[in-house]
Amino acid sequence: MARLRYRLLVLGLMLGSGAGAVAAPSKVAATVAGWTVAPAEDGAGCFVTRTFDRSGDTTVLLGLDRDGTNRLSVLNGNWSIRARERVKLTFRLSKAAYPRHAAIGIAADGKQGFVTTFGKDFPAQFAATRTLDIARGDVPVERLALDGSGAAVAALRRCVAALGSGRAAERPRDGAIPRDPFAVPAGRESRR
Repeated sequence: MARLRYRLLVLGLMLGSGAGAVAAPSKVAATVAGWTVAPAEDGAGCFVTRTFDRSGDTTVLLGLDRDGTNRLSVLNGNWSIRARERVKLTFRLSKAAYPRHAAIGIAADGKQGFVTTFGKDFPAQFAATRTLDIARGDVPVERLALDGSGAAVAALRRCVAALGSGRAAERPRDGAIPRDPFAVPAGRESRR
């Protein structure tokens, strides 16, 4: 289980803002109401994840970046969706629905699944819902009880807030290379 949790954290890193997870005040994952909450290494945001004890061990991962963008990933060891396969899925929460919503296939640790993004209000809807039902047309994909999602999303938001609103910490640079080599220096105009 620890090995799977580690790999899910790595998956969260890969799915974060283009690629990853956070160097926040706390680099350690925490468990809140049955959900694992962790920062992304790239400093862009944090994520919550939970594996459900069912056939194929369905894993749900919700990532939230500092700019409010989010992504939802769902994986299962029994699914045959291929990486980069494009599908339309219907997502139903207690008080919201997203019919024929675009998702892209992914694979990680012997599981296949999909990743998708939603509007900035999605984490609040995810926190307030009791269930998440996903369907592919008339075929049910998954039905999950999201117990503890409210506490998990609150912890997710605290994790993101702890990162601050600025860019990730500036990495050391060679003193000869300016931070922005394309900026026009004061008093000099570019020649054409």
